[in-house]
Amino acid sequence: MRVPLEWLHDYVRPDLGLRKLAERLALTGTEVEGIHQHGVGALDGFVVGKVLSADQHPDADRLTVCMVDVGDGEPAQIVCGAPNVGAGQTVAV
Repeated sequence: MRVPLEWLHDYVRPDLGLRKLAERLALTGTEVEGIHQHGVGALDGFVVGKVLSADQHPDADRLTVCMVDVGDGEPAQIVCGAPNVGAGQTVAV
């Protein structure tokens, strides 16, 4: 079962740190299979872009060729299979 850290903070000191908390939970017989961190650090390398144009791929029925502004000066050409992509959308790249 996955338990958010915020829930655990209702019962334990929030300043323990993840490793120390996992050790103490293990001492009580509670199995800690893994620690998954989410949030700002988990988004490193995450890029958001704006679709400038979306045209049918010339050689495929179910692909779209998109020009996407990802903020590095020159639009990136991205081929995708999303049927709902369109110009003006903000997308995860």
